[in-house]
Amino acid sequence: MTESVVEHMHADLEVLKCDVAIIKHILSEEGKLTTFAKKSLAEARATLESEYVSHEVLKKRILK
Repeated sequence: MTESVVEHMHADLEVLKCDVAIIKHILSEEGKLTTFAKKSLAEARATLESEYVSHEVLKKRILK
């Protein structure tokens, strides 16, 4: 690899490190679900999959 390629890869890795640090910070600060989110999640988990509309059916409805 040429030196410029290695430098470019290094710069990309530094950007990725920064992005991961931001994501880790957000997750550590906002890692708890709100009461509304907990309720919505419980309802979604209690719903049978057969009650959901399939992706194909939904596409047909939208693309009419």
